[in-house]
Amino acid sequence: MNAMRRLAAILLLAPALALSPPGATTARAEHACPAPPDMAEAAPLPGTFAAIARGDLRIMVVGSASTAGGGTSGPDASWPRRLQALLASRLAPARVQLEVFGGRGTTAAEHARIIAMEAARFRPHLIIWQLGTVEAARGLPPEEMSASVQEAAARLRATRGELTDVILMDMQFSRFFRANANVEPYRDQLRIAAAAAGSQLFSRWQIMNHWAETEALDLERAPRDRRVKVADALHDCLARVLAGFILQGVGDARR
Repeated sequence: MNAMRRLAAILLLAPALALSPPGATTARAEHACPAPPDMAEAAPLPGTFAAIARGDLRIMVVGSASTAGGGTSGPDASWPRRLQALLASRLAPARVQLEVFGGRGTTAAEHARIIAMEAARFRPHLIIWQLGTVEAARGLPPEEMSASVQEAAARLRATRGELTDVILMDMQFSRFFRANANVEPYRDQLRIAAAAAGSQLFSRWQIMNHWAETEALDLERAPRDRRVKVADALHDCLARVLAGFILQGVGDARR
């Protein structure tokens, strides 16, 4: 099977990626962690498509604590590592490289500096940029966060053209966070930044809110002795929905 036919076959399986975390029984699989289609609808990802067709996809993840798997059983349970494993299994024999940058307490401005330094070395085809949590928690100006995104995207376009796609990921849903921080201006600015920068927005907040409301996955209300297990399942589900989002964008770029 040539590269294009292999890629077409992979894309047919994309919706299934969101359905079942490891260990789910067949009976529960279809209800494990789906996201409504309008919450995870991707636009074309031409840089990612071209990289997969060539057989070598490089993904750069930039963000704060959750990118390192905070609250999970370990780094391998974090959504970036689960995403890498899921894509690698679907895209074989294409190679999927993924590197994670940032860390607890890092801001969008710090992420932009990391991207400026590391993108020249790593030459990513896809950047997944998780941001907004630190800014909202500290009450930093949301417009400055948006400006950091747009400036970073402009630098990427100047150096990488259409070779690099960018997906912005907003903060994870939390009732406590919503009650103690003015979250909406930051979510609004991320939507504005994505549109202005020619990027896409993956709304982790909206998807996690849906899971909590439907009692599919609710980390805040999990019993203390099960919280790590629920955190692992949450990261895996996010990785599955995000993998489906990426493959949908790749499929749209192929048409």
